[in-house]
Amino acid sequence: MSVDLHKELVNLRRNILNMGASVEERVAEALDALFSHNLAEAQTVRVGDDEIDAMDLDIEKECLRLLSLTQPVATDLRLILAVMRINTDLERIADMAKSIAKRVIAVEQLPGTLEPPATLREMAKRTRQMLDDSIAALANNDKSLCNNIRRSDDVVDDLLKEMFAWAQESIQEDVEMTAFAINMLSVARKLERTADMATNIAEDVLFIIEGQVVRHTPA
Repeated sequence: MSVDLHKELVNLRRNILNMGASVEERVAEALDALFSHNLAEAQTVRVGDDEIDAMDLDIEKECLRLLSLTQPVATDLRLILAVMRINTDLERIADMAKSIAKRVIAVEQLPGTLEPPATLREMAKRTRQMLDDSIAALANNDKSLCNNIRRSDDVVDDLLKEMFAWAQESIQEDVEMTAFAINMLSVARKLERTADMATNIAEDVLFIIEGQVVRHTPA
């Protein structure tokens, strides 16, 4: 069976970008639910995983089909291998959004209306930017953007440390804050993991562009 590899790769790139856009939307909705106390939106994110799971399976099947039928080399092979890894990271990021939505639902059951700390807002802002930039870097083969994302990961790590300090201080000051602080800390951990996976995507884009594995190397 004859396969037009160029056409297939264009479709593959389009499909992974569509998945990226869907995942970006889920993360945005989960965080909007958190900061606007939107319980209905959180519940929608929590149960709306089927679309992402279907995309994940379809892209993986397409990658395996192209590897078996076309024997790609050089840049084409790198693209397929990178898409397989990016696909996995995007599916995991969607899982992080679902987990954040669960924490929102838990928080909304607590008495009173408690606001997330400023540190978490900053963490959410930076993580969303990293994710958005990683998808843009993939769309445009943007090496500079990839390097910026890698450097940004350290900032998110530092913010997570600040969240741990905030949680400890909040609980010490008022034991009734324990449940809220634990939920906020859980959200922060999910954001840190999302930032890690956005960094993974940026590093896979660099692999596509340069053919070098840069994971576990300084940014």
